[in-house]
Formats: sequence, structure tokens, C-alpha cells
Amino acid sequence: MGKIKITIEDLFNISGAVIYNPDAYKPVGMVEIDSRKVKKGCLFVAIKGEKFDGHDFISDALKKGVASVIIDSRKLKKFSFLEIPIIAVDDTIKAYGEIAKIWRDKLSAKIIAITGSNGKTTAKEMIAAMLAEKFNVVSTQANNNNHIGVPLTILSADKKCQVLILEQGTNHFGEIPYSAKISRPDFSLITNIGDSHVEYLKDRQGVYKEKSALFNETQKRGGIVFLNLDDPVIRANAGKYKNTITYGFKGKVDVKGNVLGFTEDGRTKIQIVGKGKKINVILPVYGESNAKNFLAASTVALEMGLTPKQIVTAAAKIKPVHGRLEVKKYKRAFIIDDTYNASPSSVESAVELVKKVKTFKNRIIVLGDIFELGRKSVTLHKGLAKLFRPNGNLVVLTIGNMMKYLHKELRLNNIKSIHFHLREALSLYLKYEEIEDSVILVKGSRGMKMEEFVNILEKRFE
Repeated sequence: MGKIKITIEDLFNISGAVIYNPDAYKPVGMVEIDSRKVKKGCLFVAIKGEKFDGHDFISDALKKGVASVIIDSRKLKKFSFLEIPIIAVDDTIKAYGEIAKIWRDKLSAKIIAITGSNGKTTAKEMIAAMLAEKFNVVSTQANNNNHIGVPLTILSADKKCQVLILEQGTNHFGEIPYSAKISRPDFSLITNIGDSHVEYLKDRQGVYKEKSALFNETQKRGGIVFLNLDDPVIRANAGKYKNTITYGFKGKVDVKGNVLGFTEDGRTKIQIVGKGKKINVILPVYGESNAKNFLAASTVALEMGLTPKQIVTAAAKIKPVHGRLEVKKYKRAFIIDDTYNASPSSVESAVELVKKVKTFKNRIIVLGDIFELGRKSVTLHKGLAKLFRPNGNLVVLTIGNMMKYLHKELRLNNIKSIHFHLREALSLYLKYEEIEDSVILVKGSRGMKMEEFVNILEKRFE
């Protein structure tokens, strides 16, 4: 099996590309944007990011034996001394995307693309774990789900790859349509449509319009779209698509999930029924949202021909994604680290998990601001109050300019709540207040750095 190569004919297909020293060009089997990872014989694409400009590292790439470079045409004069092939373009980021699209067309792998307001990373990890029981799988690593990360993941796959799983994220209009035209999926899945990023995408219909670009590209290829019919926005738009497989916990669907109950420590007992098969599993990860992610992943796995035994085997290997409903058990506390990010619906899922854990009597909810909610921010933060009822064993600790509105709403409803204006004050509370014998949830948007409070709790209870 030969390696994938980018030929000079491929480079001529890049928009506006002008190639200098073309006679010296040899087909390359590696494309890199990080000069630290450059290996001899690779093609280096100089991308200008927020913090660094790849053009500043071309000399480093040369020392490591880079074979050719793609540069911004406006910087051509600066690099006219180079004797290796130079590909000058108007936009190196777009050129990088076009190379990834060319690479994608040379892959024999099936492409599965995943997006959604919540759960896309966890669903991606679950699908990867399941399909690895049968296929050679490559999937998105870290947070590489944007206009640069999607091409990077595609370019990490080789001829041996049988299934390529791409997580595709967005917070502005046009990002998923752009990356979807590069990935051109054979299968696509939207986990759900929520209020995340409504500051930029206006409302849930705007969120759907952006994310459904994955479905549209999949349909153009005659591929299959997986429809979560429990989501009202996806359900309302379901009639637009052919070649669909539906799933959900309610109503008539192709693959049905049933929650059979919960263990003492809050893990979900779930049954999956579909494709003439029945699967019963106690999930090793926590929360209703993870049960939904598991159903989505099982639906994909069944369509890809996995057996119930393979799915059950994979389920036992599933681990929580760091900072996403990650449970840490101690003798005197049960900590739920859900600090990676936040949206109103993910806060609801996390609070529901707290209610299901029976191993400790007290409940402590530590909440930081949810970002990117735009004009709806105050209303959505106040609306979280509906998740709570007066309870002598419950206290809600809030921090941030927006969470003060939830705090006030909770106090109006006779629910014990303390708002902290200073991070130091909340830190001291978590260090020294009597909070033993508790289930403790910590959650907030990425910018709130709520993981710092998890670290304090870990040190206290270790």
C-alpha cells in the first residue's frame, strides 16, 4: 500500500498558487504547520496565528530539512533566497485547507463528522473507542476542531486509516460550512442544538443553520446523517434529509435508548435497541448527557457493523474526557469536575447528576459564569434557578458577574446560596469551610478557570 503524496499537480490546484523552483519539487508525504514537528522532506505551511507567525520559523524548518514551503505571496521578497520550491498564495490558512481537501480525496477511509452544542467531544471519543474494536481509527485530538484543527486531523491520517472521525466546532457563522467543504463527510451527526455561542449565532435556529452544514455536505455525497429526534430543533428539520438514521429515548426511532435505572453512585444503566439487536450496559461514565452520547455512539457503531459484544467491550474502556463530568471519589467527598466549558443545558445535565448520586448526603454546587450568551445572558443565568428546590443539605456557591443574577433568584426562592465577588474568598471557603460528606459539582465556562477550585478540593480531600 503506497503512501499518500502531495504532487506538484496538486499544488497547481490550490487557488492562486504560484510555484517557484518547481523543477526541484518532489512529492511529499507529510504536511506540517508547526516548525517544531518538521521532519526531513516535509512541506511546511507558514500560518499566521494569534500569537505566532509561521513565517518567522521558516529558518528553523530549513535546518530540519523541510523540502518545500507555502508562504504568503506578500512575503515573497523576504524569502527569494530560498533554493527549495516556494508556493506563494494569497492566504496560507485557506491553502492549508485546500491541501487537506486534496489529502481527504486520496484517503480510502470513511469520514464521520460530529458537531453539536454539547457533548461532541465525548461522543467523538465514544465512537472512536467503539469503532476501534473493528477498524483502524484516526480521530480529532485535543481541541483541534476549528478551521485549522480539522485540516490538521485530516492530514494526520494515512492509507492504513479505515475510519476518520472529525470533531467540528464553531462559534461564528461560516466556520462549519468552511470545514465541512474540506471534510466532506460520509456520515455526520449533530449531538444537540442548545444555547451555546448564541452571542454570535443569535438563537437556536442560528446554531442549527450553522451546524447543519455538516448534514448538507453529507447529503451531497449521498452519505448518511444521524438524527437525534429527542432534540426539538433537529426533529423539526428532520424531513429535509434523505438517507437518515434516527435515534432517541422517546418516540419512534431506528435506534432506541432506555434508561433502566442508576447505581448507588449515579452511573446509568442503559439499554440500546436497534438493527435487530439489544445491548445492556452500565456506563462507566456519569450523567444523563453521557447516556445520550452513548446512544449516539452506539447508533453509529451499529450502522458500521459492530456487534453487541464489541460495543459492550468498548463501553468498558470508555473514560471521561478531562473536565467533562469527570468524577473523583474520596472518602469524604464525591467531586464532579465539569469545568471544561458550560452552557445552560450542560449545567442542567450536571445538576441532574448531582441529584442521582446517593453516596453522600450534602450537595454543593459551585458555578461560574457561562460565556457567549449575548443579550440573553441575564435571563438564561436567572433561569437556572428552576433546577433547584429548597433543601437543607444543598448550597449553591456562585462567582462571576452573571452568576450573581442566579444567586439573587435562588435567594428569592429560599434556596441557600452564597455569591463570591473575589476568587480568593471562594478559595478560602472551599479550603476551610465544613464541606465533608458532600457531592460537589464545579462548573463554568472555560474563561472562568473553574479547574483552579477543583484543584483546591482535590488537595483538601486527598
